[in-house]
Amino acid sequence: MTTPKAQSRPLAFRMQLKPGVAAEYERRHDELWPDLAEALRDAGVHDYSIFLDEETMSLFAVLRLRPDHKKDALPLQPVMKRWWDFMADLMEVHPDNKPVEWPLKPVFYFEG
Repeated sequence: MTTPKAQSRPLAFRMQLKPGVAAEYERRHDELWPDLAEALRDAGVHDYSIFLDEETMSLFAVLRLRPDHKKDALPLQPVMKRWWDFMADLMEVHPDNKPVEWPLKPVFYFEG
């Protein structure tokens, strides 16, 4: 008998776009750098979606991590820092250009 591969519950957070940049934000993500995609996979990110509330310009991100993830090492990756610099003109960021993230509290989860 085999045990199903353990999956993690989703992790969600909010970020904030500046006014008038939604199309550019989407365009840049449509052209995601291959080395950034590789760094995300290597860190254990296996499912990542970002949604936009067009009324508030809030971004809602949902990601799933593998049980053995190394997400906390991502901010140390040079490609991650380059991506933050590339995106900093579009969104609210910290002084190091890391996007400001507001964690979202899980209140319901269903997996069918």
